[in-house]
Amino acid sequence: MTMTDLDIAASAELAARLIPEEELRPRSVDDVTRLPSFAGKLEESERLTGIPYSESSLDLQNALVFRRLQQLVGIALLNPLWRERLHYFGIRNAPADMSEWERIPLSDKIVQRDMFMGARAGMVVPLDRGGFEVVASGGTGDGMPLEIVYSLRELRDTYRISGAFMGAYQLDRYLHGPAPRWLFTTLADYQMWSSGTMVGGVLSHVPGVNYIGAGPVSAPVLEHMFSYPGHKALMGITAGIALLPELGAGLSPQARASFRVAMYGSGSLPQRKRDELQAFFPNVSILSYFAATQAECVGLQLDHTSPELSAVPGLHLVEIVDEHGRAVAEGEEGELVVTRLHADETPLLRLKLGDRMIRRPALDGPGLRTEQFEFAGRTADVLHLSDSQYSATLAYAALRGRLRSATGIDLDLVAHEIQFHNHREDRTLTLLVAVDDAEGTAAAVEQALGQSGTRRLFTQALPSSLSLFNDREANAAAIEQTGYGFRLVFVPPSSPQIERTTVGKTPLVRDRG
Repeated sequence: MTMTDLDIAASAELAARLIPEEELRPRSVDDVTRLPSFAGKLEESERLTGIPYSESSLDLQNALVFRRLQQLVGIALLNPLWRERLHYFGIRNAPADMSEWERIPLSDKIVQRDMFMGARAGMVVPLDRGGFEVVASGGTGDGMPLEIVYSLRELRDTYRISGAFMGAYQLDRYLHGPAPRWLFTTLADYQMWSSGTMVGGVLSHVPGVNYIGAGPVSAPVLEHMFSYPGHKALMGITAGIALLPELGAGLSPQARASFRVAMYGSGSLPQRKRDELQAFFPNVSILSYFAATQAECVGLQLDHTSPELSAVPGLHLVEIVDEHGRAVAEGEEGELVVTRLHADETPLLRLKLGDRMIRRPALDGPGLRTEQFEFAGRTADVLHLSDSQYSATLAYAALRGRLRSATGIDLDLVAHEIQFHNHREDRTLTLLVAVDDAEGTAAAVEQALGQSGTRRLFTQALPSSLSLFNDREANAAAIEQTGYGFRLVFVPPSSPQIERTTVGKTPLVRDRG
């Protein structure tokens, strides 16, 4: 049978054929270990339709993913801890539609810790059967350890799927020519971290490239790596990518010209750093690689001119949801929630990753068809002033715009890093900005704004950063009544006043309670 675009009914019929009733609700742990892999179902779909799964109709993708979600719920119900959790929320059977799926409670890092650390009671197939890998998070905000467990078999499937996707739809357009192609990563001080194992696993499965898991590199090591002939791509944490011009100061013009793709980890790269990268490496394109401990490849930026991230079809269910766990409309912002589709033995349903995303229209061919979304900030990127909540991302954008109008200084162009410090007890909100000439910039801003200019800057900018749910409750006068003081502080690059995580990430907001 050869099909191109299937309608909804035909798609559901094919999905039911690919995952038949006898596999939908396994009766025992032994049954789970004997289930055909979901990766095999994707390959069978390709064989039956005659086209790559990533280019299948969205109706078919949605039907097969939903059939898989029904199966995952059936599998999870075999586990006593999952069964108790799902029964509490009225989930006793596989969902009949996506509306019922959205009744499944969202999981968070606490649920992940309870399920997969200590006794690891959330595993459907017990750990003592072997064949698993434990992966740790290296960048948790609360400083507490966080682990997840994967079936090695299913992990290898996801590496192969996502690596092939990266090659076909992302890197092939940037790495071309007859010379060897190189893909480096500077992630992870030690390999138990998700960044070292999982992202490295994906990158090592990109077809047609030579992969090097370099780990943290010094300037001489970078110079040695970049001496290899051929086009190069490098993936690292945002701070590591930002440092490449400094690390590469000794590179030859030929080596600089061979650098084609800089991929930064979850989050955003300041405009100042983008400009420096592109000035130093004349042919580089900058792309986002969005990953998390439970999801080795959540979304990839396929086009450097467009901020949208694309999901890898068949890898995860990516949901952007409101405060009730329901899908937001296109163009709306919500919480990023991920369910790993290759997780028979270690299911984790509807995990909140701690990020905010804007749902964008899906790519619908010709060629690739998949869901798209755009990074909007960390969930914790909220400024709490008395009873009002302000988006730190929007607050920065408003402050930047007003400061540029008043002084001619564009923070996006001069800042290496920025960070809000909210001292709730002292009622002081500070925006720290790392710049090359901290004293000179501070003097120029003070002269332009005047004695009370900083306070006026904040009180006028903050109302435009209120959330959708309380955008009428505050104005400049109301902000004055909070009793807050406001500071704009310029510091040198790498200043210890800007707080960083143990892996060098710079949170946008530090909240002091």
